Amino acid sequence: MKAHTLPNPTLDQLEREIRRLNTVKEIQKAIMSALGTLLVFAALAVLTSMLLFPVYKMQQGSMEPALFEDDMVIFASWGEINRGDIIAFRYNNQVLVKRVIATGGEVVDITKDGTVLINNEPLDEPYLKTHYLGESSIGFPYQVPAQKYFVMGDNRVSSTDSRMGAIGAVDPNQIAGKAVIRVWPFSRIGLVKHG
Repeated sequence: MKAHTLPNPTLDQLEREIRRLNTVKEIQKAIMSALGTLLVFAALAVLTSMLLFPVYKMQQGSMEPALFEDDMVIFASWGEINRGDIIAFRYNNQVLVKRVIATGGEVVDITKDGTVLINNEPLDEPYLKTHYLGESSIGFPYQVPAQKYFVMGDNRVSSTDSRMGAIGAVDPNQIAGKAVIRVWPFSRIGLVKHG
């Protein structure tokens, strides 16, 4: 039986094949470089969102009407915390979102009708629908420890907050950030209003 031999390629054919292989290698390099760049940007985006701009989904209605259950909110993890700010803080392996009512050294009192007094002055709370004393396991008047925050939900009827001794005053180390922008649902996208 006669063996079939392939014709020897011409110099022109060899040069075309080398150019084709070089082009394939360059495309592969470009793809790998692009994937590497995308991975770096993805990692930076995740780190930025976790460290600088954490995003939390409201799990309860304790901040209504400012924030509703299932709202998604971006928080800024830097900056000064003031009375009226809405903050996210860690408590018992969960994140709670409440409003800062008083800061370290201030004295909080709540009347039977739910009016909050700070240093014996009524607190202006235009964000509330209803004043409500609610359940409390701490005694009033209550002096907020230095460098801590007394927090309450805007929906006082269904909020577990600093009125409960288990939560108490919030330490700065617990704070994940201050509410900045609601990003979900689309119909309510916008800056979060503080008190």
